Amino acid sequence: MTLLPFGPISPSMNADFIDPVRNSYDRLADEYARRLYKELDSKPLDRELLTRFAKEVASRGEACDMGCGPGQIARYLRDTGAAVTGLDLSPKMIAQARQLNPDISFRVGNMLALDLLSNSLAGIAAFYAIVNIPKESLPQVFREMARVLQKGGLLLLAFHIGDETLHENELWGRPIDMDFFLFQPAAIRKDLESAGFVIEEIIERDPYGEDVEYQSRRAYIFARKP
Repeated sequence: MTLLPFGPISPSMNADFIDPVRNSYDRLADEYARRLYKELDSKPLDRELLTRFAKEVASRGEACDMGCGPGQIARYLRDTGAAVTGLDLSPKMIAQARQLNPDISFRVGNMLALDLLSNSLAGIAAFYAIVNIPKESLPQVFREMARVLQKGGLLLLAFHIGDETLHENELWGRPIDMDFFLFQPAAIRKDLESAGFVIEEIIERDPYGEDVEYQSRRAYIFARKP
C-alpha cells in the first residue's frame, strides 16, 4: 500500500510528498506487517483477481508487485505460480518483506522513476500503490509502468474509490505525515489510457467488514500495454 526503484526525479515534478511518505511507512513497517500480512485470507475477490493475473503472466515472464509493503501480494502471486519481485519506497517495509518472504527478491524504489529496463516485465500488480500519490503525479507513474511492461503486458491496479483527500498524522499509535487519496475509476481510466494502456475491465466492490479493512469502496482495473 506504499509507494515505491531509484532513478532521478525531474525537478519540474512536484514530488514533495515522497520523503514524508517514505518516513511514515518506515515508522509503520513492523505494525503494518503484523496487521496486514494475512489480509488476503479475508478478501476472496482480491484472491480471485490475483489468481487470474498470476495465471496469465506466469508463462510470459516476471511480474512485479509495486508498492509491495511487507510482500503479501507478492507472496500470493508466487504461491499461485508467478515469477515475482517486489518494490517499495520504504526501506523498512522492504526489510519486513524480505524477512517474511526470503525466497522472493525485494528492492527499494520509486514509481515516479523506475530503475527497471523498458519492456522487461510481463505484469505489474499495484494494490493500493497509488493511495499516497497526488493526482497530478499519476500520469508519470502510469507512463513508467507502461514503459517497463512488455508489449501485451498486464497491469492489475487496485485503489480506493472517492473524491476525498485524507491527511493523517497518526496511525496505530505511530506518528505519520501522509495524505491518502481516493480516486474515481473514470479519472484513473483516462490517465491510464493517456499513458498508452488499453482498459480491459473495471471491477468495483463494497468494503469488507470493519474488522478486515478501511470502509471505502474499492476498484480494480485490468489494463494492458498494446
